[in-house]
Parts: sequence; C-alpha cells; structure tokens
Amino acid sequence: MRSGIGYDIHRLAPDRRLVLGGVAIEHPKGLKGHSDGDVLVHAVMDALLGAGGLGDLGTHFPSTDPAHAGASSIELLRRVAALLSGAGLVAVSIDATVIAEAPRLAPHVAAMGERIAAAAGIDAKRVSVKATTNDGLGVLGAGEAMAALATALVEER
Repeated sequence: MRSGIGYDIHRLAPDRRLVLGGVAIEHPKGLKGHSDGDVLVHAVMDALLGAGGLGDLGTHFPSTDPAHAGASSIELLRRVAALLSGAGLVAVSIDATVIAEAPRLAPHVAAMGERIAAAAGIDAKRVSVKATTNDGLGVLGAGEAMAALATALVEER
C-alpha cells in the first residue's frame, strides 16, 4: 500500500460557476482556474498521483495547455484513475476536506463523495468528504478563496 497527500487553493471570482467534487453549487462566485477550478477534485488527484509515484497535477494537466481550459475536473480524475491502472495500481480510499466560509457545504458532501468515487473507480463507502471553515482567518476566512486537502491510499492490483 502507498499513501499520498494533495492540496489545492483557488481564488473566488464573479461570473464563474462553483463546482466542488464535481457538483455544481449555487453561489455568487466560482473558483478561478484554468479548468473548472474544482479545488476538491484537484487535491484528490494530487493525492492519488502522489500515492502512485506518478508526479503531480501540473505535470499531467499543465495550466499552460489550452486543451485543459475549462476542463471538467471529474473527467481529469477519470484520467488519473486510468494512469493509476496503467501503473498496476488501484485506489483503495480517499479522505478529503474542503475549507470554505460559504456556502454551507454539508448538504452537498454525499453527492461530492459519490461523484469522486465513481470517477476514481472505487466504492463510495471508501471516499470521505468533509467541509470546514477557516474561522474567519486569512484569505479563506475572508471568503476570497477556497482550499482542499486530501489523502489517498493506493495498492498494487
């Protein structure tokens, strides 16, 4: 078994759709990014890639590549799962936390976990998604950005 950790942060911007864990959420701002800006899925992908010893998100999906402009992060996660499979590895479990002051994410975490599990090719019971705030501290607490942390466990097939 091998473990990995991932982290991502993106600023919030007007006129962007907010997507977290592959779920579109009503909010006046969305996450600024080259793709859909889904910090949760980005952290999960980095954790999986790290666990597999396969580099990082920027190596596989650089923000300088126009092919990834506006890309669905859930689709990119499917590609990460294929990279793991090609290396003879499979995801065993994923644990992730979104850090955001607003909106309230509790009503969406189950759907986020299901979307992530489906894209990663594992049972939804093996994916945990949680949400917390930054207690009003820093850019996260001021509602200027959102971040996510993730850990992943992979094993050889």
